[in-house]
Amino acid sequence: MEKKNLDWANLGFGYTVADYRYVSNYKDGKWDDGAIITDPNVVLNECAGVFQYAQTVFEGLKAYTTEDGHIVCFRPDLNAERMKSSCERLEMPVFPVERFIDAVEKVVKANEAWVPPYGSGATLYIRPYMMGTNPVIGVKPASEYQFRILVTPVGPYFKGGAKPITIRVSDFDRAAPHGTGHIKAGLNYAMSLHAIVDAHEQGYDENMYLDPGTRTYVEETGGANFIFITKDGKFVTPKSDSILPSITRRSLMVVAEKYCGMTVEHRPVKFSEVGDFAECGLCGTAAVISPVGKIVDHGKEICIPSGMDEMGPGLKKLYDTLTGIQMGRIEGPEGWVKVIA
Repeated sequence: MEKKNLDWANLGFGYTVADYRYVSNYKDGKWDDGAIITDPNVVLNECAGVFQYAQTVFEGLKAYTTEDGHIVCFRPDLNAERMKSSCERLEMPVFPVERFIDAVEKVVKANEAWVPPYGSGATLYIRPYMMGTNPVIGVKPASEYQFRILVTPVGPYFKGGAKPITIRVSDFDRAAPHGTGHIKAGLNYAMSLHAIVDAHEQGYDENMYLDPGTRTYVEETGGANFIFITKDGKFVTPKSDSILPSITRRSLMVVAEKYCGMTVEHRPVKFSEVGDFAECGLCGTAAVISPVGKIVDHGKEICIPSGMDEMGPGLKKLYDTLTGIQMGRIEGPEGWVKVIA
């Protein structure tokens, strides 16, 4: 299929309306068959559950063009399982895992012309989401829902690509949008929007959130997990019940141990340790790995030894290996790469 005439190499991380999206509706206790449609607009009653009580969840994954020309997705089964967990926590009907994967496959195939070519640095971002659609005025779950998937071609999440970014230790608490008492999945970032807008106005790329109870341990940013490399080459990533169960982070733990020969430590990380690490990065579906060059704690600068100019060697090896698996240059573990076309 002929690709769209876009400047693929210079795409930002923004929304471009693609040709097709997937929609399925839940009513009378069951999901309909679902369909690929062309209309990007959603029309709902003013009293819909999504508006009144924020009954909504979302996921994020990507489609890539591999070196040999195939279009693939990376571990969509884990996105399906994470969305299932989110729905159960919000008293929403689960969209079956096998149907989730099938819907992703259908919508990517329909939008094949929007999948960026290999080597462009761009990808097709896939956003599955679900919302309560019928009018609800009492505090109770909706009885009707809509599951949709939109796609949009995107460039790097952070401007500058692999250039290290600067983050600050945030005074704001996230109100644990992903964690205990809330939902352990990527579904609602609204609680962190004020903090990220404030950070950008102050000249920072992101926030570092500490645990709200003691403000002693590193948790995550508004949209990514932290990973660290020690001076002796160990891979360390924070462990907490309120951290998003990142698919990228979980994959990097396997890559670090099995492909890069690194010792992996998934444990609580004290903020007081941060200055002792050789490298620091943020990881997630959108960014893959973005190196952190400086962390500012109320005016005190912690400069990461790997430098402010480029990604450190440990993160670079992890990034090259993971993207190599995603792009088909390196053979990954069985089941990690879903071939779509």
